[in-house]
Amino acid sequence: MLEDPTAFYTAYAARDARFDGIFFIGVTSTGIYCRPICTARTPKAANCRFFDSAAAAEKANFRPCLRCRPELAPGNAPVDDARRIAALVARRIEEGMADGDAGLEQIAEKFGWSSRQIRRMVQKELGVSPIELVQTRRLLLAKQLLTDTSLPVAQVAYASGFASLRRLNDAFNRRYGMAPTRFRRAADDVAAVPRTAASLVLRLSYRPPFDWPAMIVFLGARAIAGVESIDGDAYARTVALGGRTGWIRVSNRPGEHALAVEASESLVAVLPALLGRLRQLFDLDARPDVIAEHLAVDARLRPLVADSPGLRVPGAFDGFELALRAVLGQQITVKAATTLASRVMAAFGDAIETARGGLTHLALTADRIAGARVDDVASLGTVRARAATIVALAREVADGRLVLEPGADPDATIAQLVALPGIGAWTANYIALRALRWTDAFPKEDVVLRKQLGGVSAKDADTISQAWRPWRSYATLHLWRSAARPRR
Repeated sequence: MLEDPTAFYTAYAARDARFDGIFFIGVTSTGIYCRPICTARTPKAANCRFFDSAAAAEKANFRPCLRCRPELAPGNAPVDDARRIAALVARRIEEGMADGDAGLEQIAEKFGWSSRQIRRMVQKELGVSPIELVQTRRLLLAKQLLTDTSLPVAQVAYASGFASLRRLNDAFNRRYGMAPTRFRRAADDVAAVPRTAASLVLRLSYRPPFDWPAMIVFLGARAIAGVESIDGDAYARTVALGGRTGWIRVSNRPGEHALAVEASESLVAVLPALLGRLRQLFDLDARPDVIAEHLAVDARLRPLVADSPGLRVPGAFDGFELALRAVLGQQITVKAATTLASRVMAAFGDAIETARGGLTHLALTADRIAGARVDDVASLGTVRARAATIVALAREVADGRLVLEPGADPDATIAQLVALPGIGAWTANYIALRALRWTDAFPKEDVVLRKQLGGVSAKDADTISQAWRPWRSYATLHLWRSAARPRR
């Protein structure tokens, strides 16, 4: 439980959206916990208890509010390492729900830590054990599926990570004092999103503001034909995850401060992993208020930050997919790189039939390219040396020597990438910026960045950027966006 209740109660009474997801309020008189933005009647201060995570509130035997729905609260994006690592472990646990690889030993090995370190960090930073964290996330996802979809309760159990309907029933009864079916009936009275049997649509919340047009422009310019598409102001793509294939379409609901995710029913079994990847792709855990306040101190960035409030750093749905495109794009234009990447995907990727026009192929995996011949890759329009780099990169990822996902050590990963023939510092930092979700990545060799800073050298650009740490990735996006805009 958090200390200094007076300060938290003041923030709660203000209903300030900037605190949404930062803390949760447990009300002793009702046994319910809420988000700071909940519109329910404000309880007396003496009846409030404050927690820094939903899991901690549930451990204290509070149940989630049906009105403000704590499972929709945006996640934290703290800057201290221990909490960052704990959050990354939580995301890896979500991936494990689909992979069957949620054991702490496997996660520890993946990131070079010990299982004891993971337990200690998660307990210290989130106030719960990893097992309790998994249970809370499963329950909250099940609650969202019961409220927002018409999936049968048995399917909800498997989709949220429970091994059986009996386990979901047991967990619901222990935590919330009611069965899932009764919970669904109760939720019908206050549900904000109508349910339909024809589609599966879920919400992913974020902290406003969110420069969604900038996100769509960035992803649209780099969309790989057949794998990704931009439909108006929505993003769509094919998905291969945990042995399941399908498609998703993501649009913005600014009035709700949330993204609407429409997913094919074939992906229901991998929803925890899918939603986690989408949070990374769209940078939904960012704190735009904190980032903007820090960057706006610099006179160079102040007008850019004011011009693009809520600018996010586009992530990657899959690390290898992003790295492949980054290598193909070396020393050529964004448009040419996108064309080349589309050829490679069409030649080596598996075809898929979807309900979405233009989505025809699954993204390439490292295993598929690792077994390809260099000459076959080169024949698609790239030089042989670059084709050799792509095959070498794929083999490193396929063999598990190179991890291109959030949680990997950025400095070590950049060193591994640069050690591969044909990959320079710019490409390595770009991969760290997007695939590793490193908030402090800065490709100082970038010609556009240096030009925006007055035509300085790479060394001088790095010196200037020190004041922007730990948010240099966001500063990079602001400078790139400014360069791409027509002058007024």
